[in-house]
Amino acid sequence: MKSGNALLSSYGTTIFEVMSRLSEEHGAINLGQGFPDDRGPADVLQTAADALLTGWNQYPSMMGTPELRQALAAHYGRFYGLGIDWKTETMVTSGATEALTACLLGLINPGDEVVLFQPMYDSYLPIVRLAGGVPRFVSLKSPDWSFSRADLEAAFSPRTKLVLINDPLNPAAKVFDRAELELISEFVQRHDALAVCDEVYEHLVFDGRRHIPLMSLPGMRDRCLKIGSAGKTFSLTGWKVGYVTAAPHLLQPVAKAHQFLTFTTPPNLQAAVAYGLGKEEGYFTGLAAGLQAKRDRLSAGLASVGFDVLPSAGTYFVAADISRFGFDGDDQAFCRWLVAEAKVAAIPVSAFFVENAPTNVVRFCFSKKDEVLDTAIDRLRNRFVSS
Repeated sequence: MKSGNALLSSYGTTIFEVMSRLSEEHGAINLGQGFPDDRGPADVLQTAADALLTGWNQYPSMMGTPELRQALAAHYGRFYGLGIDWKTETMVTSGATEALTACLLGLINPGDEVVLFQPMYDSYLPIVRLAGGVPRFVSLKSPDWSFSRADLEAAFSPRTKLVLINDPLNPAAKVFDRAELELISEFVQRHDALAVCDEVYEHLVFDGRRHIPLMSLPGMRDRCLKIGSAGKTFSLTGWKVGYVTAAPHLLQPVAKAHQFLTFTTPPNLQAAVAYGLGKEEGYFTGLAAGLQAKRDRLSAGLASVGFDVLPSAGTYFVAADISRFGFDGDDQAFCRWLVAEAKVAAIPVSAFFVENAPTNVVRFCFSKKDEVLDTAIDRLRNRFVSS
């Protein structure tokens, strides 16, 4: 019997699914997979419910409802000073992963080189390869996940079609600063390349930082495709509402790919997200402040147990170095041991690398209720401190 797609089959089951299954098997607290455990904003939920009962429930426009696209353009103008034409420069997708897939399938020709920063979200590489792209890697170095001009020189070439950047970055919880973004911008423009910017955690940045869209830098407005996620902004990851913002000449080929993927997104959810994007600024600052407090709570607990906690500037995650435990094995073995012995699930950061992976760093998710985080720390303390 003939087999399935060899490329996709070669990747096996994602590390998130593996650790979630192990978490269920051992009755563990799952701090591996990244999603909040609250219900999201009540007014946004109510808007979705009302729109379902009283609104349009047939196919909306392939590009998204005018209501949401207008709200998106206004939102990016309000927060970043970007002048967006909602009619020609916005598109709604069924989640940010679909947005990413449409961007890569719509822009990459077989043989085009794509620069990827690792550690990277696990869907990036399979999609690049499905599109026929040739990956070139920039390996970020812990503990601050830095890179150099020499790293970019080694990755970019005359064949570079685009760079894919995740900012803030999952899993490393890194927020790129202006100097780093300017360096990336320099290389993109020098090589006449494009930038696909996965900015789903744009409102989840901490310690007084402000997210800087790569699109907002000089010379980058017409080279960037900015991806956002209502799931992250409103703690409603199951809704799978994403969006792409780009100049018309970039958005058009992406829309052609989108029409053959999901085509459209539930209109009642689009109505609710449009409402949410117009919420007062206090909602967005409060979201970041609440998650920062959870970051601090989990980080302090992990440090008290003996982990070397790495900086977390944004996202749902904090990474920790396990070296001081003297564990006989790598980060993947440690996570499997941890879920069985301490009943707490984490994710090995090496799973987000293709090459040059550190084997001593694990990732924990802190977007959980305080009592869940506290119970997880108690379990870790009982295993590491009391034993």
